[in-house]
Amino acid sequence: MAERRGDRGDGNPSNGARAYVGLDALLRLRHRAKGFSFLPRQPVHSLLSGRHASRLRGRGLNFEELRHYFEGDDTRTIDWLATARLGAPHVRVYSEERDRPVLLLVDQRTTMFFGSRRAMKSVVAAEVAALAAWRVTSLGDRVGAVVFGDADMTEVRPQGRETGAVRVIAEVARRNALLAAGAAPPGADGQLNEALRRAERLATHDWLVCLVTDAAGEDGETTRLVTRLTAHNDVLVVHVHDPFELELPDVGPAVFSSGEAQVEVDSSSKSLRSRYSDERAEWRKRLGAFLLRRAIPVLPVTTAEDVATQLQALIGKRTERHLSGVGGTAP
Repeated sequence: MAERRGDRGDGNPSNGARAYVGLDALLRLRHRAKGFSFLPRQPVHSLLSGRHASRLRGRGLNFEELRHYFEGDDTRTIDWLATARLGAPHVRVYSEERDRPVLLLVDQRTTMFFGSRRAMKSVVAAEVAALAAWRVTSLGDRVGAVVFGDADMTEVRPQGRETGAVRVIAEVARRNALLAAGAAPPGADGQLNEALRRAERLATHDWLVCLVTDAAGEDGETTRLVTRLTAHNDVLVVHVHDPFELELPDVGPAVFSSGEAQVEVDSSSKSLRSRYSDERAEWRKRLGAFLLRRAIPVLPVTTAEDVATQLQALIGKRTERHLSGVGGTAP
């Protein structure tokens, strides 16, 4: 577990990972919420599941009916195939889709209170949520959230404009400030599934559900809940991770603590580091295979780099290249 520090997000810590992020810092991210979008079709390169295309539909036009052409109708809406088949001019009538609710599931459990570079995973998750809230509302959609900790969670009903973004961000900041070093209480792992159950009740049809988490505690029930969510909604996973979790560094003898117990290991052991890396790789492979089968895009976001820059690289520049027919899914 990372050491608790005093920084609250209003400046740079003297050393180590930034432990907290304050409301003011999250509100200021409004000016950086640009250059990316969760809504268009876009290729996504996933740390967990390899390359695959997002099936996120975004907003557009819904076909309503085919009817006879009347004087004054826009001739561009004439369906020439139907006109030829039916022997009289017919037009296709469309209606614009309504705004699309976006539900953020933001993980602020003790497992997220860890970081070896730049910021804790909990801070990164908060920054992702703030950037998403600002971006979604700037595009005219509503944003809501389920922000969950070790023992309970808070629902924020979707709302548009600045008010909607601020309500979500304020709750994320409040939860972030409650985190402290120590062991997670019994039942904390189950909060991930409970958040997904809340999402299932809230997201009725054609929502975008964005899960921001390190996926700690995922199990077979998680798979079932996500599968049910994807039946009527789009799901996007932002997987927050720290470089230390992917590969154990060689720092010699080291003491690891869960808050209640400590264990000393010799990280210079190649066999130990190899076993650690293999186990993490196997976990990512298993989880990634499921997400790939469900065509769920995964955005791998690391604690080691600026969050806005990462989002722009993952779902900004790639989208631009895709739309221009140039870039495809190049990393």
